[in-house]
Amino acid sequence: MVAAEMNEAARILVLDDDADVGLAARLLLRRRFGAVETIEDPAGLARQLDGFRPDVLLLDMNFTPGCTSGDEGLAILRSVLARPDAPVVVMMTAYAEVDLAVQAVKLGAFDFITKPWDNERFVATIAAAVALRAPREEAGTSPLLGKSKAMAELRRMIATVGPTEANVLVLGEMGVGKELVAQALHQASRRAAGPCLAVDMGSLPDSLFESELFGHRRGSFTDARAERPGRFQAAHGGTLFLDEIGNVGLAQQARLLTVLERRQVTPLGADQPEDVDVRVLSATNLDEAALFDAQRFRPDLLYRLNTIVLRVPPLRERREDVPLLARHYLAGYAQQYGKAPRPMSDEAEASLQAHDWPGNVRALRHACERAVILATGARFEAADFALQVPRSESARIAPLAQRERAALEEALRQAQGNISETARLLGLSRAALYRRLDKHGL
Repeated sequence: MVAAEMNEAARILVLDDDADVGLAARLLLRRRFGAVETIEDPAGLARQLDGFRPDVLLLDMNFTPGCTSGDEGLAILRSVLARPDAPVVVMMTAYAEVDLAVQAVKLGAFDFITKPWDNERFVATIAAAVALRAPREEAGTSPLLGKSKAMAELRRMIATVGPTEANVLVLGEMGVGKELVAQALHQASRRAAGPCLAVDMGSLPDSLFESELFGHRRGSFTDARAERPGRFQAAHGGTLFLDEIGNVGLAQQARLLTVLERRQVTPLGADQPEDVDVRVLSATNLDEAALFDAQRFRPDLLYRLNTIVLRVPPLRERREDVPLLARHYLAGYAQQYGKAPRPMSDEAEASLQAHDWPGNVRALRHACERAVILATGARFEAADFALQVPRSESARIAPLAQRERAALEEALRQAQGNISETARLLGLSRAALYRRLDKHGL
């Protein structure tokens, strides 16, 4: 099963006029994600979007009996994506409507699922959509804000490199906002009107690698009941963001290299290659020493990916940006949760600025959300951000917490920062590992 299968915080909404389809989706997804709700009538969608606030919307193509044009689904898609808080949309379609689903992707849908679905592929698609939602939420609160020299230089590089066709490799620790840099590069490019698709390469099973990236023909493998384009074809004319590229195995690296060299993909079961016009952006949290290890990453593929290298600085190297970011997040979450805006005390601001933030911007965002929800005073105080465990609590849990943190640090060291390998060493899913890393601020 895919890595992000236990994202307990994700909210999924299913809109399908067939109650049985909605029930099947809910039963499958609720074991792996957070809340899953279903509705059958599009008339109730706006109310659900405002109240339930889903991260991902599963949207059917047709709702009127006998209608097969897909116009209803496409109209709903346009209206949903026009919202400022739009969820990530995944279309659901019958096999005969695949062309319509591809049209939906071009309009802004993240992906599509054909009915009846394969459970593993279904969950993989939703997991990828959920993973995309967090960067979008971060983008809404502008985590690329900052007055530091490092951020000014990063924005300058994005403005310079964005309009070119150069492949870009984005380097940085977990939580610094690499996905947002990729989105900014796309928006600054001549491809901004085209699609910008993201693929979590670290959570893509080997069995789905070629099908997901390059597509397949009907009958090319069991359950391949219809032709399906891959991410390269779906991103044609736009940008393809390969996240966690450092976690791809050597065999898959070779296949990827061939595509980048030839600018062609051959779908599974096809006899002829297809031309693809995409700009490739990639990202990894591996350090450059690991990337230049030929036993781990092919040098020829690296040279294809890193025409330009952008390094996103960790928060501890731009401490002067912390108060600005914190105020921005606090204001955003106050609006989201219907709370009155409050200032930070001088002590709180100093504490935030002095903190090392091992989880970077993502950790700061979580701390601000917690403060908005739980703080009771007229001002935000340092304690509201829970930067330290209270002394009485730490005395009780410290030995266990320290052992867990030490185990995480040792596994990360052995795996040289590779998340998939760290999860394997610890016997955890990637989602469970991310929760523990976030818990310990790693």
